Amino acid sequence: MKYLLTNQETERLSFRLVTMADFDTWLPFFNRKEIYKYLWLDETKTEKELCEFWFKKCLTRYTENRGGLNAVILKSTGKMIGKCGLLVQDVENEKRLEIGYSFLPEYWHKGYATEAAICAKDFGFENEFDKDFNSNIISMVHVENTGSAKVARYNSMTFEKQVPGLGNHVFDIFSITSKEWEATQNK
Repeated sequence: MKYLLTNQETERLSFRLVTMADFDTWLPFFNRKEIYKYLWLDETKTEKELCEFWFKKCLTRYTENRGGLNAVILKSTGKMIGKCGLLVQDVENEKRLEIGYSFLPEYWHKGYATEAAICAKDFGFENEFDKDFNSNIISMVHVENTGSAKVARYNSMTFEKQVPGLGNHVFDIFSITSKEWEATQNK
């Protein structure tokens, strides 16, 4: 399965495929209603329905070879703390390779999202996946999601443009080209 971070590691994190055994661990993610707009989630659905939708979407990406979110495991505890990966997205009728990430709220503000996103970016460029997508990788962030925008900036990405999403949602596209990435590797 192309684009997946399976078996990758950072100093504090490891990555593996998401399985249905992760369902109960991920269910509390949907307790935080304020994140729904960031992820185009239907507020009329129950937390369990949203988690089922999220897992179906993730596992379908795997089978369709459109990348996907990997489970992010905290190596010191062996616990799943989030999801991160490379996703093939359609942005304004153009296929783009996005770094996506979501973490359980108790693991926010600890640098895990940045660490995972950097790993995903490096993995994408090291394996030349960017060549399938105009030699760049993006992060797509809801305009009100300041935390995720910071992660994109810490990941050496710069603001590219705003794009409309579903409903009244607007997203900022942050991107980095292979040349920009190569320049950061030579420092």
